[in-house]
Amino acid sequence: MRLQAASPLEMQRLTRFLPCWRRPPAAGVPAKNVGFRKVASGVSSLGSASPRSLNIFDRDLKRKQKNWAARQPERIKFDYLKEEVGSRIADRVYDIARDFPLALDVGCGRGYIAQHLNKETVGKFFQTDIAENALKNALEMEIPTVSVLADEEFLPFRENTFDLVVSSLSLHWVNDLPRALEQIRYVLKPDGVLIGAVFGGDTLYELRCSLQLAETEREGGFSPHVSPFTAVNDLGHLLGRAGFNTLTVDTDEIQVNYPGMFELMEDLQGGHKAPN
Repeated sequence: MRLQAASPLEMQRLTRFLPCWRRPPAAGVPAKNVGFRKVASGVSSLGSASPRSLNIFDRDLKRKQKNWAARQPERIKFDYLKEEVGSRIADRVYDIARDFPLALDVGCGRGYIAQHLNKETVGKFFQTDIAENALKNALEMEIPTVSVLADEEFLPFRENTFDLVVSSLSLHWVNDLPRALEQIRYVLKPDGVLIGAVFGGDTLYELRCSLQLAETEREGGFSPHVSPFTAVNDLGHLLGRAGFNTLTVDTDEIQVNYPGMFELMEDLQGGHKAPN
């Protein structure tokens, strides 16, 4: 799904994906006996990154930013976009005519997806995030939930563990998206389902163009002030390369109006929605 938020000078987009992982049947891990595996680090160490990736994002800084945002007394004021996207992902889960005894939310934040799910559809829910404050301040939900402090690129679960993996507005912050998708495929059972949403390539297009034009006029050139986002076509290729099949990738546009650039940037900072 592709997300897009907009102001008079700004628009963002959202990319939604619903791939399935299928392979020859293998013994899965029972829901009552979830196994953990040793990884280099459940939460990546300072400045660490996958050996094959470019270190675009400072993951330790991202952890601090998310922890800061989760501690703010008015955090609910900035959560409207996360709430909306979490609700849409939950609707996609309900569209699938089956139940999921064991599910995982990768980069859960405060649990924006789990709050919209019920026990009839999901038996037990594992939530992972790099920010401990987000996990401590999780929203209320009726599903039995386990919180695990873990990095999206270093999931500490054994192979064939989960029936469902969901992720909302988190994977665009990882340094090695192919690795993160491979990690998700690894922990999914045969016939497991992945449903997720990331910001699409045209997100913050107006803000990016405005900053580039202003800097070019004053400085004679520009440097990037908005982090890159994944194009829809590229996401489909990455999912296929990670071993997923039966792919569905589509885009939604969510427009949000702001009176000006500074109000937009305050909203991004307060909700830590998109990198800038």
